[in-house]
Amino acid sequence: MVKYTKYPKDYQCDEVAAALTRAHSCLGQLGSKTGFWGWKQSLKYKMQNYRTKLGRVNSLKHKKEGQGKAAANIKKPRKAEVNYIPQHPKGESTESLENEIIDLLSELKKRDNEVVIKDKMGKTFSHRRLEIVEQRPLIKDVVNRWPALFQETEINAEFMRITTKPLQSKFMSQLDHFSDKLMQIFKSKGGVKGQKIKEVLSIINSV
Repeated sequence: MVKYTKYPKDYQCDEVAAALTRAHSCLGQLGSKTGFWGWKQSLKYKMQNYRTKLGRVNSLKHKKEGQGKAAANIKKPRKAEVNYIPQHPKGESTESLENEIIDLLSELKKRDNEVVIKDKMGKTFSHRRLEIVEQRPLIKDVVNRWPALFQETEINAEFMRITTKPLQSKFMSQLDHFSDKLMQIFKSKGGVKGQKIKEVLSIINSV
């Protein structure tokens, strides 16, 4: 569970507890409506205790000299990152996915090959996430190793893989939601920047 998210939602705990009792029928709870309610609560407590333990380990008193903040060298998943570090696809290994990366680089040289590229980017997603989260490579290294990741279609696809939400429509809906507040902030700006913003807004209002 921790590999996917540090903050599992209620339905995710349901799925894990249900899978546990399906795999091991002897663990089923006869007095429960679902047959796994007790295991679900146990998983929630275990996750909470694990997060607390991590918080203590990552506190300042456990850091080496020179690490000036409690979260030094710790990459925490954001709540939106549903697939934080997913498992490799069934039947795939690190070695086989490395071969897929080599094939992917050659496929990028071909024209009108978006379908194949999308398929290979999806297949290597778990390997890429593990690499980016744990090794934290420089942007230039990511560009060299994963050039397809910086194409418009793959930016949208990668956001969907990580958060399970569409990037563009999500962005536009949030922009609409906060547009009134943003306009108020823009109008309150002073100085040279404020004057330029007012000139742009006057043109927009006159259209």
